[in-house]
Amino acid sequence: MRTLFLNPPSFEGFDGGASSRWPASREIESYWYPVWLCYPAGMLPDSKVVDAPPHKISIEQTVDMAKDFELLVLFTSTPGFHVDVKIAEMMKESNPGMKVAFVGPPVTVEPDKTLRNKAIDFIVRREFDHQIVDFANGKPLEELPGVSFRRADGTIQHNPEGGYIENLDELPWVSKTYKRDLDYTRYNVPFLLNPFISLYTSRGCPAMCTFCLWPQTHSGHRWRLRSSDDIVAEVKWIKENFPEMKEIFFDDDTFNYQKARTIELCKKLAPLGVTWSCTSRVTTDYDTLKAMKDAGCRLMIVGYESGDQQILKNIKKGATIDMARRYTANAKKLGLIIHGDFIVGLPGETPQSIRTSIDFAKELDVDTIQVSIAHPYPGTEFYDHAVQNKLITLDAMTDDVGHQLPVVIYPGLSRGELVEWVERFYAEYYFRPKAAWRIVRKAIFNNTERKRLYKEAREYMALRGKRKQFVKDEKDAASALAAAE
Repeated sequence: MRTLFLNPPSFEGFDGGASSRWPASREIESYWYPVWLCYPAGMLPDSKVVDAPPHKISIEQTVDMAKDFELLVLFTSTPGFHVDVKIAEMMKESNPGMKVAFVGPPVTVEPDKTLRNKAIDFIVRREFDHQIVDFANGKPLEELPGVSFRRADGTIQHNPEGGYIENLDELPWVSKTYKRDLDYTRYNVPFLLNPFISLYTSRGCPAMCTFCLWPQTHSGHRWRLRSSDDIVAEVKWIKENFPEMKEIFFDDDTFNYQKARTIELCKKLAPLGVTWSCTSRVTTDYDTLKAMKDAGCRLMIVGYESGDQQILKNIKKGATIDMARRYTANAKKLGLIIHGDFIVGLPGETPQSIRTSIDFAKELDVDTIQVSIAHPYPGTEFYDHAVQNKLITLDAMTDDVGHQLPVVIYPGLSRGELVEWVERFYAEYYFRPKAAWRIVRKAIFNNTERKRLYKEAREYMALRGKRKQFVKDEKDAASALAAAE
């Protein structure tokens, strides 16, 4: 079956498709690769990957593609699910004989609900590589592990789970699928060197963070590794076949989770002379960081989450404030850049704990930060906690352009106040002379950076205005309600 792997059109700047750990529009336009879709696509020579958002492919253009394919595999996300269903319905109407499969976290968590939509013929829970390939090659749905589908009589059948892929070296290189189907110059992340190439060196994450979507709903907690030789061979191929590439990003849930494995891989990467960045945990020691730096590592994305130790304990982060301080000091000593991730609205959050986080972030003073609103995605332990404690609201998860809105509230922290704290976090962090000078310095000495930073500043200021309006609307509504009572 000729197969179309689709990361569908969505909100402008929405990076919540096939690889993003935080499915929503970013403050500044960002596009990550649809890594998960590119693995099975690489096993089907006549298939095609369409990543609509970065390639600016409209819904109409996407629907028009339906006539050329027999199977549609659509990677969906919770915020965009309702739009994705409409797209599938339109494509099915255009080509009634086309089979439609949905994959991604929402279908794993709620397969029955997903299959109520008649346009969807089947879903694959969790990893879907071999099931999709086998179905496209003629294997019946009844024989595919992890598949849920609607029988001829309308009832739904859930096939038993089939386990995770253990030998990752048997999978194709996603970079070859990028070369075949995608324009790699379209992918942009503000803190990475662009253009960049993204790939996985592992799947799964042993960490037990209660809020993290992917290990709990898709890739699992079992940590499975590619061999260092296979990774290095792909990196060599990328270097030869993407001449404008400035950086490789290892987009694992946590790249450097194990010291021995990281150091072994770094020894083999070092001779290639490639610049690369990765995800990291604050539990990583100095020796590992030095091996990474010596092998060409430039930047690490680090999930600090909070500066309050009790919040870290509540979310089972498996790290301490002291670890974060020591890790950050070691990274700075080695000249490694850090992009720090923080979250407001995690279990136990109070105005004081957010204040502690802001002060902690300023103390660490990493190169760039991102501040997100905690989202209890279905299928996560955080979601169960929010439901059981009646903290979750029925309000929309995103605004009309895909930016996050809070759906959890705590005593003393309304929806408006959570958004206000996000804005205060950014303002206090970036409007310090030291942080502002880092940005100005880049703009002065690098013309490319100057243009990029100007664009990002415009996008951020526009979003800042929307946040302030949201906060005002929430306060006005609360005042009106209080007056009515």
